Amino acid sequence: MQTSFKVVYQRVSSSRGHNKPLSMGGDHGHSKLSMPDWRQWKVEGTPLEFTEQRLKARGLKDPWARNEAWRYSGGFARAVTLSDVLLKGFKWGFAAFTVALAVEYALFPPKKGGH
Repeated sequence: MQTSFKVVYQRVSSSRGHNKPLSMGGDHGHSKLSMPDWRQWKVEGTPLEFTEQRLKARGLKDPWARNEAWRYSGGFARAVTLSDVLLKGFKWGFAAFTVALAVEYALFPPKKGGH
């Protein structure tokens, strides 16, 4: 009995539980990325509002200002400082260091005497 590639292909794809074509990896059933609604970003109340006013005084308008408004909301609104960069993770790192030091001294006490 001779089976064609199409029949075998249909059997394999239907055994996977759906009728999607068999792909060569990369398809893990993820849905498409959802894009945020463009109307949620407002220029009002951001530094871009001042820029828009200056442009308006010259008779100009920035049509892409709304695309940059996300930079001034949420976690992006606060500027990153040098201390944020240098001290990030210091609390957990110091805690791990003290635990490791305590375990080392508890399990391997320092030898007294000797060189």
